[in-house]
Amino acid sequence: MTDARGSAGRNGETNARRAPGTPCWVSLMVHGPAATHDFYGALFGWEFRPGPQQLGPYARALLDGHEVAGVGQLPSDRHLPLAWTPYFASDDVNRTAETVRLCGGTIGVGPLDAGEAGRLAIGSDPSGAVFGVWQPAAHLGTAVTGVPGTPAWNELMTYDSAGVAKFYETVFGFELVPDVTTDDVDYMTLLLDGRPVAGIRGVGDALPRDRGPHWVTYFQVADAEESLERVIGLGGHVIEPAGDTEHGRVAMVADPEGARFAVLQGGRPRGADERDERISRPRR
Repeated sequence: MTDARGSAGRNGETNARRAPGTPCWVSLMVHGPAATHDFYGALFGWEFRPGPQQLGPYARALLDGHEVAGVGQLPSDRHLPLAWTPYFASDDVNRTAETVRLCGGTIGVGPLDAGEAGRLAIGSDPSGAVFGVWQPAAHLGTAVTGVPGTPAWNELMTYDSAGVAKFYETVFGFELVPDVTTDDVDYMTLLLDGRPVAGIRGVGDALPRDRGPHWVTYFQVADAEESLERVIGLGGHVIEPAGDTEHGRVAMVADPEGARFAVLQGGRPRGADERDERISRPRR
């Protein structure tokens, strides 16, 4: 995740409002929050404290006292594929929500106030992938990045990148940069002010039928192999083993409830360290 405004401290601490469109938070809704807290606490060293309860029981994950993510509880009658959801910053969530609707997306929750923390909406793009919109007040979003246990990147897994890229360009003002290094990779990097902030990966028929298009969050780790061992030992499973890219070592995993995420060692995934480059993007 790239902060388009403000600066980061010595340990990656961020203290500024993000520019509109910047990924600023990630959240996961699960059936068993207590077990989920145990899993991510042991994997990333997170501790948890209560957060806004407007959508039901909700806790914020802290790393060394800094807020990095959120975990909420799904109603018992909801049986949906679980996925980490990125929230994109907005100066006016009501206006952004209306733009989502005008561009063919839907708003399923909100806009509504989350106490004194801010204002939010949860929607989906025209392909069905869920994302959030966050208008900050007291809560600016993820407070530390660039260290193990923090979000590093968000990537949309969908049928084809061109099909939804224009939606995100219009709603959030992204510049779209397609991968032009090879014909057999369908990838689009989303930039704000010349900085990569997220990606869209088109995988065609390889997209799991039981999940549909969905966002994937990459979390920074110190050692990918050690993290995979922890995931398995804690009841999760490995979807794709660790592999090297030009931007680090990456593996795809799932927690015990099936929520998928990626672990990233040693850097950031494709596109995340580039500004206006159109080539030299790693292949997986």
